[in-house]
Amino acid sequence: MATGKVFIFDTTLRDGEQVPGCKLNTKEKLELALQLEDLGVDIIEAGFPISSPGDFESVSLIAKTIKYTTVCGLSRAVQKDIEVAAAALKHAVRPRIHTGIGTSDLHIKAKFNSTKEEILQRAIQCVKWARNFTDDVEFYAEDAGRTDNAYLARVIEAVIKAGATTVNIPDTTGYCLPYQYGQKIAYLVNNVPNIDKAVISCHCHNDLGLATANSIAGVIAGARQIECTINGLGERAGNTSLEEIAMIIKQHKDLGLFTTIKSEQLNPLSRLVSDTMRMPVQPNKAIVGSNAFSHSSGIHQDGFLKDAQTYEIIAPEEVGADSSRIVLTARSGRSALAYRFQKLGFQFNRNDVDVLYNEFLKVADIKKEVENTDLETIAREYLKEAAA
Repeated sequence: MATGKVFIFDTTLRDGEQVPGCKLNTKEKLELALQLEDLGVDIIEAGFPISSPGDFESVSLIAKTIKYTTVCGLSRAVQKDIEVAAAALKHAVRPRIHTGIGTSDLHIKAKFNSTKEEILQRAIQCVKWARNFTDDVEFYAEDAGRTDNAYLARVIEAVIKAGATTVNIPDTTGYCLPYQYGQKIAYLVNNVPNIDKAVISCHCHNDLGLATANSIAGVIAGARQIECTINGLGERAGNTSLEEIAMIIKQHKDLGLFTTIKSEQLNPLSRLVSDTMRMPVQPNKAIVGSNAFSHSSGIHQDGFLKDAQTYEIIAPEEVGADSSRIVLTARSGRSALAYRFQKLGFQFNRNDVDVLYNEFLKVADIKKEVENTDLETIAREYLKEAAA
């Protein structure tokens, strides 16, 4: 745990694709996988090979094509699943099998109709099966967020002993609060004797809007891998957002953490994923939303025009976004109006702007946003009257 490197495990092609309407074909998956490798992610979860012939083909093609990034295939704690995943990953330069089973009381009883001891043995067995094919085996304890910590520690210790090199602690239902998830990771760090032999991974869902916060709490507590997706896509309310994680770690240097993500590619890749998966990005989405660098309040606009850092902690070009926008609404002030007139080539003094501002407000009260064409009309009418 000494290193500050946080491994980025991207599951856009697996968990992200589980969003209704976001199904990808093999060509689309390969294109996105190549972009993810170029972005700098450490692991690409390419799919769930046993789920369909198409997914097997996609994982296999990605495994054959990707040169540097680890390629991962998901499986259940079932021997056939693991064998099929291994076959799909056969040609990967760096293959990883991701296997596991539910560990919460609810999953053990309701989903598996089993016991803790039986689940423990199945966990050990699935890791041993996977180790027959690769030295890079990740074990997931599904619903770890609602699993008793003492039992979870027993399972994690046992699977590491069986050969797991990464142990995934999913908050599968997005239930945990950040302090609870952080405490869970800290408990494993302090109570699993062989925890130093594996990387702890955070896989957090966003059902309560806490996926990113929980993942950050996890790495602060000692985890060193975060499982995430572009645009936060994923089952139900989504997964941890890759772009948010990358920029939080980059901004908060005091954490002593870093990733290999090339942040200037975040917005272009966000748009590509949105277009390819036919899933629009909400305008107020952090980092990649269309309003992430827009300012419409007069107080904010005035501060931003004096010094961008008053209201922007990230420069748009740092994440590959278009330049910051001054959006003119009825809440805008004189400084923003003067700025926009200047951008359009009009040179007005303070007295001019005072008069123009009253005309601007008449339009702004009618329209949601005052456009350049509206400003040009206001300016020409003013100049025409001034010349008369």
